[in-house]
Amino acid sequence: MGKLLLATLAVFLAPIVGGLIAGIDRKITARLQSRFGPPILQPFYDVFKLLGKAPMIMNPWQVLTVWVYLLSSMLTVFLFFMGSDLLLIFFVMTIGAVFFVMGALSTQSPYAQVGAQRELITMLTYEPLIILVFVSIAMVTGSFKVSEVFAYGKPLLYQLPLMFIVLGYALTIKLRKSPFDISACHHAHQELVRGVLTEYSGPQLAIIEIAHWYDVVFVLGLCALFWATSAPGMIILLVVTYFAELVIDNVTARMTWKWMLQSVWCWGLALSVLNLLWLYAG
Repeated sequence: MGKLLLATLAVFLAPIVGGLIAGIDRKITARLQSRFGPPILQPFYDVFKLLGKAPMIMNPWQVLTVWVYLLSSMLTVFLFFMGSDLLLIFFVMTIGAVFFVMGALSTQSPYAQVGAQRELITMLTYEPLIILVFVSIAMVTGSFKVSEVFAYGKPLLYQLPLMFIVLGYALTIKLRKSPFDISACHHAHQELVRGVLTEYSGPQLAIIEIAHWYDVVFVLGLCALFWATSAPGMIILLVVTYFAELVIDNVTARMTWKWMLQSVWCWGLALSVLNLLWLYAG
């Protein structure tokens, strides 16, 4: 009953936390670029404004895919805080991502089509890395369950330092940060308008933004598993990790999808194999 209450509370609080993180993200990014930046609550203002606009729907399929994406992100957070199986959580997250791409592919816009294809490439890039991270966690704890990670008693970061770097690659892609923001980005340097988001507007775009906030909370939750023994250590790890993501986003340029595949898979797989061999030998 306690887990159910915690998971339900997390579903309601996750978009608030995700929106605040997005606002802090914009503020710090602006300061790193010598700008004042928008207020921290600006993401909420943007979403409320989008919700108040008249919907412009290309086809009914888009509406369905948006809602499936949101429900999938909500269920992902719910299952995570219920201490559920990491593989089950991964499959639920993937279903939402696939529907998100299918919504963009259902339109005739060439910008949306190219953006959807790039989104599929990003999924192909980061999903194998996340699976390897989950496998390494199971090798250490003996289970894929989130609850078992919190009951393990020792920080996973000591035994899986290279896997945390691998998770950082997936985190950068999932957060749509440079140099991997190839499918959709709110920055001015995105030449494909907004790629996979081009044909979304009004309430549908607001729903996608809320779903992204859920995804941010979930991915940071995965990072928190690496220091699940104490709340202060967990918070410090998350703050340092996210700030590192902001620095990387501001000091790197967006690269091509071919470079992303080669670099992420080469380094990600190499680090994963080294850490797994270390665990096996130990």
